[in-house]
Amino acid sequence: MIHSSTLGFLKTLKKHNHKTWFDAHRTGYLAAKADFEAFVQNLLDHTVKLDEDLRSLVVKDCVFRINRDVRFSKDKSPYKTNMGAYLNKGGKKAPFAGYYFHLEPGGKSFAGGGLWMPEGTALKAVRQEIDYSQAEFRKIITAPSFKKQYGDLDRSSGYSLVNVPRGYEKDHPLADYLKLKSFVALRPLPDTLLSDKKLGKEVLDAFRALYPLVKFLNRAID
Repeated sequence: MIHSSTLGFLKTLKKHNHKTWFDAHRTGYLAAKADFEAFVQNLLDHTVKLDEDLRSLVVKDCVFRINRDVRFSKDKSPYKTNMGAYLNKGGKKAPFAGYYFHLEPGGKSFAGGGLWMPEGTALKAVRQEIDYSQAEFRKIITAPSFKKQYGDLDRSSGYSLVNVPRGYEKDHPLADYLKLKSFVALRPLPDTLLSDKKLGKEVLDAFRALYPLVKFLNRAID
């Protein structure tokens, strides 16, 4: 579970997203950061039992900084109003599939993961693996646990091409998945769950359902 004071800090930061306020409330931020990292440590301790590729990770390898990179953004707000952690075998900056937990009160929290916007060579390799291993891939995304947690991969327009990529037939049985530019699955987490003792179990259940997809994707790009 996440402490209510951590959620309160993020909610207030959204209203006062500037350095003067943040500096004046740094003690609150450090307490929220410690609370979040403790939760992530618990996730990591349990997820490594499922996926041994994570065994070399420590929390600092997984948790993202709260400072925003505003160099190329019209929004110059200096801080994120969320906390996030990405568990994959190379750490949060590595180009591998993994497990993600996103904490953002206001109905924007979620658990899930996969492979987000891989570079060209990796993207080509994943599409090829889907084509070569159609039955295995279909079994992964139609497994009862996966369907219960996620329904399907995220096929929103920002993550998908309009047409089937070159080299594949338009009527390919998995055409909608070959169009994808990201291979991610997300499960929303309501605000009412965030401070509940069941939060850790719910996130771990989501990660467990995602595990076969993560292994499939990493096999393709390794």
